[in-house]
Amino acid sequence: MKSFLKMIVANMLAIVARAVVHRYAPRIVMVTGSVGKSSTKDAIAAVLAKRFFVRKSEKNLNTEFGVPYTILGVKDPWGTFFGWVSVMKASLALLLLPNHYPNLLVLEVGADRPGDLARILSIANPVAVVVTRLPEVPVHVEAYSSPEAVREEEFSPAYSLKNGEPLILSADDPYALDSAVRTSARIISYGTSEDSMVRISDIGFYESGGKVAGMQATISMNGQQENLVVKGSVGTTHLFPAAAAVALAGAFDIPLPEALKALDGYEPPPGRGRLFAGIKGSIIIDDSYNASPVAVEEALSTLKSFPRAKRRIAVLGDMLELGRYSAIEHDRIGALAKDSADIVVAIGVRTRAFAAAKGKTEVMLFNTARAAAEALPALIRKDDAILVKGSQSMRTERVVEAMLAHPSDALFLVRQEREWKRKV
Repeated sequence: MKSFLKMIVANMLAIVARAVVHRYAPRIVMVTGSVGKSSTKDAIAAVLAKRFFVRKSEKNLNTEFGVPYTILGVKDPWGTFFGWVSVMKASLALLLLPNHYPNLLVLEVGADRPGDLARILSIANPVAVVVTRLPEVPVHVEAYSSPEAVREEEFSPAYSLKNGEPLILSADDPYALDSAVRTSARIISYGTSEDSMVRISDIGFYESGGKVAGMQATISMNGQQENLVVKGSVGTTHLFPAAAAVALAGAFDIPLPEALKALDGYEPPPGRGRLFAGIKGSIIIDDSYNASPVAVEEALSTLKSFPRAKRRIAVLGDMLELGRYSAIEHDRIGALAKDSADIVVAIGVRTRAFAAAKGKTEVMLFNTARAAAEALPALIRKDDAILVKGSQSMRTERVVEAMLAHPSDALFLVRQEREWKRKV
């Protein structure tokens, strides 16, 4: 009964959102892929807002519910009566009254199960598509017949592009490149490959005041070279959203210097490699938003190379929704963790495999993030670099919160809404 009602509500939202798109005819940029969508969406919106009246998806509202919320300009009602009344009032106002509606929407779109993106594409069609990453073992694979099926669904918005419309994708991603040949879109690639049309090179940590404060690289487009700095987060992956935004800017005839100036104030969203001062003079790399094998692998690489750390501590929660790939991927990540950190803190049933993985690094096991949050502060020392990462349901932001040097920084963590805080 609950799923039936959910389907009815989703269909009603789709009808209203489709009518709003038809009435106001905004240009739509869709951001799809397995990892990095929210960061890429934010970077794109920062650049295009200099030329257009832009609305973007808030946080990671990318589902058959989240996309209509963005189109309607409403917040997630969280199932409350007054929340839904607000949604209905906003919908009627858009359809019946004059409105100053955005002329460009940047929509993050995601798939939890087969058919999700087809339902979203029935609401709105993009004039440009950005594909982030389509890794070998994508998240949500347990709901699909194979990893290929996930990748095909996540790439599907690109097939709706008309001849010559821009398709922005990673030149480092063979799956995206192979799929792109089946479209008639204008392909603009970005990445570290020498074949990238927007290329990032000379990648390293950005430092300010003698401390790591972000990432930096050289970015090249159309024969021009500029310095790219992304502040507040660490990891090569946090340079890619900015590169994708620059690539899309080129498709909208926005030159490289103007695009980079628009990115001056851009920082990755909460829980994506964000840096925080930790207790006892430590530094925290807060990557607690979510976890997939490719994202954890990249985060561990960042931890391993993090400069001037006396000890490196990896706090890793279960990676969920991997289905039959779960055991092998946790075994693989466990070995990488032991190679990258001096101490590995494993949270959840699946990460117990880390204890048996190759390597001599100490592994501490906890059932929940709350238990780890209570125990870890006593372990921390000055100049420790602490990576915290786990799937959303593992709630590893609780570990970050327990180790913050400044408790007020908790406002900048993921899942701080009252509705999340009420959950176990």
